[in-house]
Amino acid sequence: MSKVAIITDSNSGITQAEGEKLGIKVVPMPFTIAGTDYLEDINLTQEEFYTKLSSDEEVSTSQPSPGNLMDLWDEVLKEYDEIVYIPMSSGLSSSCASATSLSQDDDYEGKVFVVNNQRISVTMRNSVLDAIRLADEGKTGAQIKEILEADKFNSSIYIMLDTLYYLKKGGRITPAAAALGTILRIKPVLQIQGEKLDSFAKARTTSQGQKIMLNAIKDDAEKRFGGLDPQNVRIDAAFTQDIERANEWKQMIEETFPGFDVHMDPLSLSVSCHIGPGALAVTVTKILK
Repeated sequence: MSKVAIITDSNSGITQAEGEKLGIKVVPMPFTIAGTDYLEDINLTQEEFYTKLSSDEEVSTSQPSPGNLMDLWDEVLKEYDEIVYIPMSSGLSSSCASATSLSQDDDYEGKVFVVNNQRISVTMRNSVLDAIRLADEGKTGAQIKEILEADKFNSSIYIMLDTLYYLKKGGRITPAAAALGTILRIKPVLQIQGEKLDSFAKARTTSQGQKIMLNAIKDDAEKRFGGLDPQNVRIDAAFTQDIERANEWKQMIEETFPGFDVHMDPLSLSVSCHIGPGALAVTVTKILK
């Protein structure tokens, strides 16, 4: 039986410390802030990131360097026969395509399997946990990749923004639309369902936005994933920066969906730099049998 290692990146929300406990490697995502290079959860904490973001410093995202990634694969393959690498969604970054290209090198072909299951944050974390379980059950790297990619559209993320400033700064909406939205106090609700971050709805209040997201989760569970049941789907939460507000949101989700064990993580910094602080998110993921 092949010995299969699981590797993911920090967009999964899995920290370096949690990765050690799970027995996996977590590739830190690189950032450049005001001309200085950082690695998420290595020399850049969540707190430091938001301090720099609120200071209006220029933040740009990148992808793990090919050299660093191959060095990690080489190290891991000294102990393991195969690697399953689960990077962030190919719809949100080119890092998945780059890793896939590297895995086709003669040194890695048949040994490194890059999973393009188009997830991020808590839904991506669920894929990692599934991969660990499948490896423990004796599945090969190729089998785990096939199973996870076949399951890729069985999740949804809904995110309510607290500010339009960062969408405007990133050129995703016009300054005029941002100004009008600010005046009207619009709380945009975005969605991720396999591919890119897309518009879903517009709320005039936080409570209205929360209801929109909770109803969307219920609809997805019942109409797309076969039923709203803790044995059938996972419901999880995510947020940016404001932990007190996030804990209240988690409590609201648990009260709305009793019986669900809601896991909550900070949103990936790769997403956070585009949406800013104060965002709330909820996810639903069909449980992989």
